[in-house]
Amino acid sequence: MDKQLDLNEIRQEIDTIDASMVELFENRLAVCKDVAQFKIDNGKNVLDKDRERQKIQKVKSQAKNKFNEQGIEELFTQIMAISRKLQYRILAENGKGQDIDFRKIESFHPGKEDMTVVYQGVPGAYSHEAMMNYFGSGVKNFHVATFRNAMEAIRDGKADYGVLPIENTTAGIVNDVYDLLVEFDNIIIDQTDVVVRHALLGLPGAELSDIQVVYSHPQGLMQCSEFLEEHPDWQQISQANTAGSAKKVVEENRKSQAAIASVNAAKEYGLQVLQENINYNSKNTTRFIIIGKNKIYTEKASKVCVCFELPHSSGTLYNMLSHFIYNGLNMTKIESRPMKNKSWEYRFFVEFEGRLDEPGTLNAIRGIMEEANAFKLLGNY
Repeated sequence: MDKQLDLNEIRQEIDTIDASMVELFENRLAVCKDVAQFKIDNGKNVLDKDRERQKIQKVKSQAKNKFNEQGIEELFTQIMAISRKLQYRILAENGKGQDIDFRKIESFHPGKEDMTVVYQGVPGAYSHEAMMNYFGSGVKNFHVATFRNAMEAIRDGKADYGVLPIENTTAGIVNDVYDLLVEFDNIIIDQTDVVVRHALLGLPGAELSDIQVVYSHPQGLMQCSEFLEEHPDWQQISQANTAGSAKKVVEENRKSQAAIASVNAAKEYGLQVLQENINYNSKNTTRFIIIGKNKIYTEKASKVCVCFELPHSSGTLYNMLSHFIYNGLNMTKIESRPMKNKSWEYRFFVEFEGRLDEPGTLNAIRGIMEEANAFKLLGNY
């Protein structure tokens, strides 16, 4: 009974200390409002790295031991991060936030205006299918060999919009497209999904017993591995894309050859479907992004995509992600890509729920813009 009483007394003492800490914390935030007003009046940045570094060293020096020193560093790092977030909010309320340079439009009507669309691949490819699903089969379009070619076509005004794959539920992200989004100024304005339903395609009159060689993209072969294991005598040969594999079967005109591609590719090239739905994952889906040149977003936009580069030091990623947490934003995706010519340094891509005219979204973006080494807003869709 005495031990329980002692523990209760200890807890009461902790509660008293915590109450004092809450009061002191709120007092500190009140003073931070004055700091924000000073920065508004004098055009100062919220983040002052030298000041924060000096402050951390000072409070650490007041600790009584190494363990407390580390704890105090973590504590004051978070306190100052919260103070910055308060200052960003106050600056925004006073019209001093970062200009994101995006224009809101009421709606976007694909296919209902005179437009030209570019996609990577060849007719019959899943990119072609995504383009037709989104813009309609009657839209003016052309295809190019590479993702870079598609980006260049939009940049140079040869196309108004482009369709590029960004992610597959089985294969993961399309690394090259992420890198090109940073390199080019093209903007994500929407997205569309295509369910991948691979089929085995052969020449008219061919049968399964005739097949000796199968062509497809490496992912197509991998996604149909269970079906292909049932035919161990078939030679599997990788190609640049699935629709190109179908085209190759037509060009070489041999009944012993088949391609793994879509049913649309069979229609496009006059091939026969020998067997449908041969991929083992019936829910295999590729997500495509719709890209354009103009920085626009619509009333229905619900996702924001940003990328940023960080200082190569402890805690920086946590500090960036805390902007989403503090502003009540749901982060739906985070990806990282290695930076060229910088060993072990990465660029992060984050997708989160929000719209560019919402205060929480703007506060998070402004905080990251000021604190990251580099920042780019890739779209609101």
